[in-house]
Amino acid sequence: MRTDYAFDTDFHVHRIGLGTMRMADRPDQRHGMTAPIWHPPTDRADLIDFLRAAADAGVNHFDTADAYALGAGEELLAEALAPFRTEVTIATKIGNTRPSPAEWVPLGRPEFLRQQLESSLRRLRTDRLDLLYLHRVDPTVPLADQLGVLENARREGKVRAIGISGVDAAQLAEARNIAPITAVQNNYSLGDRTHDDIVALTRAAGIAFVAFFPLTLGLAATDPRATKIAAAHSISPTRLALAWLLHKGDHLLPIPGTTNLTHLKDNLAALDVHLSEDELATLDSISG
Repeated sequence: MRTDYAFDTDFHVHRIGLGTMRMADRPDQRHGMTAPIWHPPTDRADLIDFLRAAADAGVNHFDTADAYALGAGEELLAEALAPFRTEVTIATKIGNTRPSPAEWVPLGRPEFLRQQLESSLRRLRTDRLDLLYLHRVDPTVPLADQLGVLENARREGKVRAIGISGVDAAQLAEARNIAPITAVQNNYSLGDRTHDDIVALTRAAGIAFVAFFPLTLGLAATDPRATKIAAAHSISPTRLALAWLLHKGDHLLPIPGTTNLTHLKDNLAALDVHLSEDELATLDSISG
């Protein structure tokens, strides 16, 4: 199994990255599970230590967005990864807003996207973003106008590569006619295969599929067949879920989120798991 993925000839990442959405803050039970991405981190020093430990462990693909903690998520990564900046890729996203902890509202007006892009450059302390996604498609604005902002920035040297997130097949096809799409970021896991079609389309097109929420187990969490496979390899259920996903194609790049170094290392070890065709077929039958 390949351990690295090449976005370009000199632009490589480890196939297992780190999603940082939930790092923005700790859960506030008064507001439910959405609260952690509304407030700046309350344990910033601990998170900086963890992010640096993750980089030391081999993670070189970190994912964030300008909407996470109202920009504080980007600032956290910039500070934590400053000693590793030439060795890591920081992917961020623009085009989504957080009016309240319970809301995600796409906002794709070009003037707003340009403002967000410049703010991300400033918060990440760089003059070029490694990988910039359109976070969500705003249905009220032509997609060409939205992606046009990212493409113009790429031509100006402010963005190295362009991605798009939360898209269906039709949106991906349209996007590819507007700008060179390097990566698609959608949810995908053993427990949620809604985007099987996008996995296949990106594979055929040579586009990376960056999977968020990759540890959702669904029925595999309790199915004895999945438990038996995990036991046969002496691995955790989450490592099995990641291994299954990695076997779906060399272009699959999961970005599980964690702030626990033990869990992080368990996730990274999924690249060492080799599942047989029969085991993969069994897991497919459970999750399909």
